[in-house]
Amino acid sequence: MTIRAKLYAAIVLTILGPLATTAVALHGMSQMGDRFDQAQQRAQDETIARELKFAVTDVNGWQTAYGYDNGASRPIFVRSATKLREDLALAADELTEPHEQALLNRLEGEFKEFMRLDAIAYRELRNGNAERVRQLFLGPEIENFQAMAKTSEILAAYEARRAEAADGDFTQAKDDARKRLIAVALGAGIVIILLLVTAQDVVRLALEGEKVVGRRRPDEDEDKDDDDRS
Repeated sequence: MTIRAKLYAAIVLTILGPLATTAVALHGMSQMGDRFDQAQQRAQDETIARELKFAVTDVNGWQTAYGYDNGASRPIFVRSATKLREDLALAADELTEPHEQALLNRLEGEFKEFMRLDAIAYRELRNGNAERVRQLFLGPEIENFQAMAKTSEILAAYEARRAEAADGDFTQAKDDARKRLIAVALGAGIVIILLLVTAQDVVRLALEGEKVVGRRRPDEDEDKDDDDRS
């Protein structure tokens, strides 16, 4: 490769090097940003699903409590049921994929049946029929709770898997970005080496030119003396 070709190559690589580094860095940051946002969203979805699972257990626990304390815990049960309704509404707004919506619709239907039997049980409690209340709570109402618990567990497990996958994608994006930056850094190192070699060749060429000029000066002086004598 000639000196001129090396100089042109060095100039081109000097320009393209920073551009390539910037492009790779921006692409990596954009990709990591997208994966990070997705991981955050999946983690939030998992939290919503786990809140639903907890609310289902909580509402059943307080129902059982008021059935055995002659209705003293009923206000707490009502607040717990209200919280479960609010959690279902929030989940319906946030978890919009078909599989998520199907599970939420199933859970909502199971909760409605749970509350329908609860209204019957509470009426029996106010009428003094405590034995009938226990029969409802320990029979069909337990089955309704188990159905809700199963559905909420399926939803929570689904969201947990999605959150884990999103976190893995974010980790992979970080690794890919690091590998690309390393590759660009190696390319920059090659450019630096090429520049140093080119600079060395230019210096060598300049020194050789000075030597040639230095050897020509005595001959020129002799020619000038000959002209003077003639």
